[in-house]
Amino acid sequence: MSTQLSTPVKRPTPRRSTRRQPRIHRAWIVAAVTFVTLVGGAAFNALPGVLIDPLHQEFSWSRGEIGFAISLTMALYGLTAPFAAALMDRFGIRRVVVVALSMTAAGSLLSVFMTASWQLMLYWGVLVGLGSGSMALAFSATVTNRWFVARRGLVTGILTAGGASGQLVFLPLCAWIVEEHGWRPAAVTVTLAAAAVVPLVWLLLRDHPADVGLAPYGGEYVEKPAPQRGAARRALRVLADAAKTGPFWLLCATFAICGASTNGLIRTHFVPAAHDHGMAITVAASLLAVIGVFDIIGTIGSGWLTDRYDPRRLLAVYYALRGVSLLLLPMLLAPAVQPPMLFFVVFYGLDWIATVPPTIALCREHYGDDSAIVFGWVLASHQVGAAVVAFLGGVARDVFGSYDVVWYGSGALCAAAALMALVIRRGRRG
Repeated sequence: MSTQLSTPVKRPTPRRSTRRQPRIHRAWIVAAVTFVTLVGGAAFNALPGVLIDPLHQEFSWSRGEIGFAISLTMALYGLTAPFAAALMDRFGIRRVVVVALSMTAAGSLLSVFMTASWQLMLYWGVLVGLGSGSMALAFSATVTNRWFVARRGLVTGILTAGGASGQLVFLPLCAWIVEEHGWRPAAVTVTLAAAAVVPLVWLLLRDHPADVGLAPYGGEYVEKPAPQRGAARRALRVLADAAKTGPFWLLCATFAICGASTNGLIRTHFVPAAHDHGMAITVAASLLAVIGVFDIIGTIGSGWLTDRYDPRRLLAVYYALRGVSLLLLPMLLAPAVQPPMLFFVVFYGLDWIATVPPTIALCREHYGDDSAIVFGWVLASHQVGAAVVAFLGGVARDVFGSYDVVWYGSGALCAAAALMALVIRRGRRG
């Protein structure tokens, strides 16, 4: 009887990097580049609030017209996001972001030469809306989902703060430029900021940890998935699937109110509203920039809390506190900055976009691998809410001569959002 000896079969091992792991994981470098990109891309967000009065004075356009152009930017910003997330799966993050930055820079530069309000709609509304929408928070969600397993909430908070940092850097600068040299040099400054980030993105941003032979931070090595064709079809399919679930609609409703009470209201109308009460534009813009400082602290802190506590309860607290602050704001506006206004700036700043990390966490819990695209659709609702209030705020100012009705209405909406957040059911953890 013969014995047959079997030779062990060598199994292929996953394609990993054989080099020693670096002290700083590449994921943190990608996160840093993403942060800088969001800062540069957010430069345009500093412009609308400080340009409403100069454009009204130079071209005699109504505040409603200017508000409509801003609302178009915000709406396209949101509606582009889910398609941009799908395009990143198809063509890669780097290519999509480079094109987006270029569109934002082009729209801002072309606005220097505009003479009619339809050009404002085209350059600000369409070009900047599409460009900035492709670098929206869905970009942050895509980077976080691919490069991080551990510290996702914290990283989401840091990247979300990138937009606030852009506001912090560019708002006082743009306000000073507008006051000293006019609005056109301010638009050129924004153009240069967006264009300057392009080489950094192309050289340092990578689409997936597998591109450099690494596992995501805090996770196991996974192969890079094949490009997913049919980006638009996929984005619509994900929407159709998510729309069959209750949490999606609650997240959309609460985030629409978030957009209405931040980008649509404070970012667009705080400076002209303060100016109506005799405050200098540069002072009002500086207050808005200080809101951005505390926004960074609040958003990073919210990311840390999201890793540890129920995101639904966090959202309820955030919306309730924001509503209270907005109801008090009309009593605080004055020619000079008083201590109660400084308290509002700190309080509101901590809460500005603290809602983002828990909202992304809930999308991830409920929708898994499609969560970045789902969040893109949720972000679309955020921007639609912002667009509506950006437009209606300008109309209210034209009709009533004051923004008071908009402050009170937004405060009431925030109370409704707090209640809706508590109704969202929990999903699977992951």
